[in-house]
Amino acid sequence: MKRTIVVAIMIVVAVGWMAGGCGRGREGITMAGSTAFQPFAEKVAERYMSAHPEVSITVQGGGSAMGIQAAQSGAAEIGMADLVKLPPEAAGLREIEVARDGIAMIVHPSNPVRGLTLAQIRSIFNGKLRNWKEVGGEDKPISVVSREAGSGTRTSFEQIVGEIDLLNDAIIQDSNGTIRETVANDPGAIGYISHGLLNDRIKAVDVDGSACTEMAIMSGAYTLVRPIFLLCKPDARPVCVQFLEYMRSNEAQELIHDNGLIRAGK
Repeated sequence: MKRTIVVAIMIVVAVGWMAGGCGRGREGITMAGSTAFQPFAEKVAERYMSAHPEVSITVQGGGSAMGIQAAQSGAAEIGMADLVKLPPEAAGLREIEVARDGIAMIVHPSNPVRGLTLAQIRSIFNGKLRNWKEVGGEDKPISVVSREAGSGTRTSFEQIVGEIDLLNDAIIQDSNGTIRETVANDPGAIGYISHGLLNDRIKAVDVDGSACTEMAIMSGAYTLVRPIFLLCKPDARPVCVQFLEYMRSNEAQELIHDNGLIRAGK
């Protein structure tokens, strides 16, 4: 896993160098990390660059663990991490919460199960419940889909649900988008994704009687919720600091909200 992260950081360095070198007079900023937040960061970056043509922003994924390491090593100036609690590796970095996100439990639209308890979810991902009939569904095997180690979404999911020892035959995917597609194409599958990426190809089930909605997330009724942080070194360049300040502005927060996430601090 460490070798994979190192390779990913080397790629980020190369991409960041090219972004900074393309176009004279443009200052380059490289962001890396959370694949769940990546599409939202790209939208904000596009809006910012349209108003600041002197700035070039490159947004890369790789997962929250890689984002933290990239920010610490300088491979990226801004790391993106969607974690309930930042790890010790983030010590010394400046952290800015830019959004909050619900983790939606998703199944195929044809699945009649409408809700699960945290205990049932824990047992499904541990492999103790293997058939949908055990939770009120059809007599059909459960296919568990999860993120890879190092994913902020997976780390947050496992921290909130607690006591998960992922079953050996779980299908591992490298992004929220690939989990969504896998579940959309498998009537027996269950997975978890950012609630900002829900669409009509999959169905979000209630958790402990609460739907994954903005109101439930904000009120605390929905329990699978994590903050999204941007991380940088305390001595980050002014161009980087200005962009981070923009991320907390009303304009950027409204754009993030319009695309499916919850405003920071809400």
